Amino acid sequence: MQLVLDSRTQIRVALAASGWLALGATALPGGSPLRWVPVLAFVALGPGLALLFPRPAAPRPGARLEALALVAPLSLALATLTATALFVAHAFSTAVFLGALAAFTTVAALLPGVPLPAATRGAAPPEVRGSR
Repeated sequence: MQLVLDSRTQIRVALAASGWLALGATALPGGSPLRWVPVLAFVALGPGLALLFPRPAAPRPGARLEALALVAPLSLALATLTATALFVAHAFSTAVFLGALAAFTTVAALLPGVPLPAATRGAAPPEVRGSR
């Protein structure tokens, strides 16, 4: 029996796995690019992509651009909040930090994407918009 996944499911699985792969990469030697590149990419992009991109339907072009512009700031904001909470709780370590972000990203990848304002702008047909 062959399991066939559609492209949206593949994206969701890849996003969910990305954090756990970054966490696994921390077991590699300290200065190795195989360690810091996946961790940096995940922290900078993973949570934001998981929140904004797994959508049931393809976003409009304006919404796609808006989401791309929000991915890194959203990911970095979530990373900052997570790190701050762990520091306040005196529980910060790389493994706990990446584990918390990976768990959040896994849950977010299972949910539909956050609606964006540009996704609904211009939703009315052209004849309705011009009849004011």
